[in-house]
Amino acid sequence: MKFDQLANSESVTKVVQGLKERNVEAFVVKNRAEALLKIQELVPKGVSVMNGASRTLEELGYVELLKSGTHPWNNLHEAIVAEKDPVAQSNLRRQALLSDFYLGSVHALAETGEFVIASNTGSQLPHIVYSSPNLVFVVSTQKIVPTLDDAMRRLKEHVFPLEDARMKEIGYGGSQISKVLVFEKENPFMKRNVKMILVEEKLGF
Repeated sequence: MKFDQLANSESVTKVVQGLKERNVEAFVVKNRAEALLKIQELVPKGVSVMNGASRTLEELGYVELLKSGTHPWNNLHEAIVAEKDPVAQSNLRRQALLSDFYLGSVHALAETGEFVIASNTGSQLPHIVYSSPNLVFVVSTQKIVPTLDDAMRRLKEHVFPLEDARMKEIGYGGSQISKVLVFEKENPFMKRNVKMILVEEKLGF
């Protein structure tokens, strides 16, 4: 199985339905420019935003937009990076867990609607699992696979080697899969909004 090919329309349709059944609303866009516009449409002015490290968000221009300051949101990540005092920075990180919106991507997405997110530190997982009331995931359709088992294979056989090599290339000791989240569904009882932008262009790993 190739893990770097864009999914066909039939597969994307299955994913949209699978996500809907799991209380995740999906939008399909053609490219990274449309994805960035969709983010700006979904995230209201004045809200606080937080995001984890994501090649997808970098490649579509979201991270650059945040750094430019020409956006209408309260960028909590910027405040954390700017703070040099370790204690104060740690406090800001805890406060950021309550961001109005969390944006990120996933490492693999099954046609049946489950998706997989791996982390070395786990720092982004509280937002995704519980603390942020609004989640927006941006996901290239190259990450779509038939089943949850295939999603785990994609993570371990495709994503991890690429991320490990990337980390070594920039001077770190490599990467690790320390924690793996399988997002089965969002319970309506929680009254959170979970949205996924599916992009018909290769982004991320």
